[in-house]
Amino acid sequence: MPDVAVIGASMTKFGQRDAWIRELLAEAGQECLDDAGVDPDEIEHLYVSNMASGEFEGQTGVPNALAHDLAAIPAYTQRIDQTSSSGGAGIYAAWQSVASGTSEMTLLIGGEKMTHRTTSESTDVIASLTHPVEYKQGVTLPSFAGLTARLYLDQFDAPRESLAKVAVKNHANGVRNPHAQFRKEIDVETAMEAPMIADPLRLYDFCPITDGSAALLFCPAEMARSYADEYAVISGIGGATDTHVVHERVDPTTMGGVVDSGRRAYEMAGKDPDDIDVAELHDMFTILEFLQMEGLDFASKGEAWKEIEAGTTTIDGEFPINTSGGLKSKGHPLGASGVAQGYEIYKQVIGDAGPRQVDADVGLACNVGGFGNCVTTVIIEGRR
Repeated sequence: MPDVAVIGASMTKFGQRDAWIRELLAEAGQECLDDAGVDPDEIEHLYVSNMASGEFEGQTGVPNALAHDLAAIPAYTQRIDQTSSSGGAGIYAAWQSVASGTSEMTLLIGGEKMTHRTTSESTDVIASLTHPVEYKQGVTLPSFAGLTARLYLDQFDAPRESLAKVAVKNHANGVRNPHAQFRKEIDVETAMEAPMIADPLRLYDFCPITDGSAALLFCPAEMARSYADEYAVISGIGGATDTHVVHERVDPTTMGGVVDSGRRAYEMAGKDPDDIDVAELHDMFTILEFLQMEGLDFASKGEAWKEIEAGTTTIDGEFPINTSGGLKSKGHPLGASGVAQGYEIYKQVIGDAGPRQVDADVGLACNVGGFGNCVTTVIIEGRR
């Protein structure tokens, strides 16, 4: 299989947007094409990562309409839905389309329009990804997060403040990101005194409801220099699923999908965790940053909180995590989040992340669906 390169990337402003889903997707798509200097009629495959345009907007048939909006006809189009990991699944699909030789130019755009619905309506749409029995009983992802956080804190004698420090770190990073929904710093005291949502997790332990989109452009690496002096290569990628019913897992503090997808990505790239310079993790809840750090072997089991306490994962630390601000500060437009993670890693490894730039040649992004039900992990390396 040919090496697959990323030659262009874009991300819209995340937050409350007046635009609808097609407008958001077209905005990111056009900016991505402009970034790479590629004409729309060069696009052979057009993928749209989106979880719930039908449920949120009553809008279906989005990919083929988008091909019209971008003047990308007659590109093959497909919608990628893998719940909140739709963006990561889209990266996987776009990589496959180029690696297989069926497309020499594939545009991936992820997006979601959510803020026009009430919090309870949005929560209900998201909760529909849980097992039907759990859904019938009113179980939501925040409740899973609270139960798992309590188990983690008790089992590993971790201080509650360590979770607050994840939120503090990611908010501080978000201040440096002009696309982030929340560009304000918070302190530990503010996070610890915020309203309780799902004990022991409080308001600042959760990501917001968000509108936004992001895009990546893929081609064979042998063609990349024709378009860009600096580009990135997908050196490793892996996807995996875990049990649909969370309580069937042997250890709820171990996310099997993260472990398996990460192992596959490392093996394909020929990399170890120590080779990764920067990571974007799916911090829909602060506890997920701990679980992914451990599942990807960035920290020993039960010791991710110690790395937070030591400052290892800050933007100036030994191993920066969520330089973008993460879902926590940047926002979480479901279908866009995994693509936006890829955008951040791409920018970091080509040295174009502006005030968020860290010393990075190799980066990793982990996009989680549900409560670890489905996961995609991708390793991206810069070529300058």
